[in-house]
Amino acid sequence: MARVDPALASARTAVRAELGDLARGDANGPGGLGPGGLVLVACSGGADSLALAAAAALEAPRVGRSVRSAGFAVRVGAVVVDHGMQAGSDAVAATAAARCRDLGLDPVLVRRVRVDDGPGAAGPEGAARDARYAALDAAADETGAVAVLLGHTLDDQAESVLLGLARGSGARSLAGMPRRRGRYRRPFLGLRRAQTEAVCAAVGVDFWTDPTNLLPAADVDRVAAPARTRVRGAVVPVLEDALGPGVVEALARTADQLRADADALDALAADLLAAATVAGADPGPAAVRRAPDGRLVLDVGPLAAAHAALRRRALRAAALAVGCPRGTTTARHVDALDALVVSWRGQGTVHLPGDARALRACGRLYLHPAADAPPATLPARAAHPPAPTPPLEE
Repeated sequence: MARVDPALASARTAVRAELGDLARGDANGPGGLGPGGLVLVACSGGADSLALAAAAALEAPRVGRSVRSAGFAVRVGAVVVDHGMQAGSDAVAATAAARCRDLGLDPVLVRRVRVDDGPGAAGPEGAARDARYAALDAAADETGAVAVLLGHTLDDQAESVLLGLARGSGARSLAGMPRRRGRYRRPFLGLRRAQTEAVCAAVGVDFWTDPTNLLPAADVDRVAAPARTRVRGAVVPVLEDALGPGVVEALARTADQLRADADALDALAADLLAAATVAGADPGPAAVRRAPDGRLVLDVGPLAAAHAALRRRALRAAALAVGCPRGTTTARHVDALDALVVSWRGQGTVHLPGDARALRACGRLYLHPAADAPPATLPARAAHPPAPTPPLEE
């Protein structure tokens, strides 16, 4: 009997489980993958996504196979997103698309996106991520794909936890990336990056490596490399050297444990925000109802009476609801909103990311989107005159 490559076997097992789950359907996503249904792989041309494409192509003819069922065949396609942020990115995208076609994927779409790193964007990495997911959503809608598979690995998860820890972003950020969210699935979150490289070797496919990932660890912190690259090249090796092997796995377990906690707190915070939303807003989910002019108006009472952990989550959700970019809405901004609720001393307008504003008056907290910025003074009935609010650091 021919030897089965262990890395390829692990990759196929992970993809098989994901496709089977999609065929059964579940509460975390659209489900409904039937015979002839389409699943897309988001492919950059790197080892992770090409290994995912190869495993998906091998498993597509036998979805749901068991001792009692022969299974059925589904289609697997790919989307290659060219961010245009590096010289030669179009050639890299074309090569990635060719590799996917060689593996038997169809359709294979290449999408060139424009990365808007202007004011209010969450930096170049955040802007690129937003553009990428917009392209993937559009491709899934266009093709009728049931799901989009992403090649993030255990290493990516550990790096996400470290980045969240460094940014002081709280439990939600430390929870890392979910295995499933809507149409997006990450079958490889239990696999190491070395395994995906071994998969590519086993199936005979060459992969592209981002040049910044080839920098020696000593040089990573001296170049304009993305934050994730600096963590990968300089931080993780130091942790493994100091603490021994198993650091990456431990960080990923931390993410798994925190995600359930964060989900529960977010649900309670959504209920609090719904209770605090002033009646008369437009129809829609209670947690994001807004007045006809776009403002979100909150009753300070329920917020002030709530536990700080829930109140702060509710205030962050309120800021996002009026257009504050997720990546640039920091703990400092939430602190300022929280002070309007529990440390009210007549403060003036709080300036938020994306040119949104917040103002307290007459027991109400008014959050205005950028297009509806409020005046910098309080209404005449306010108990105190306005005080200037200095710009908040990011």
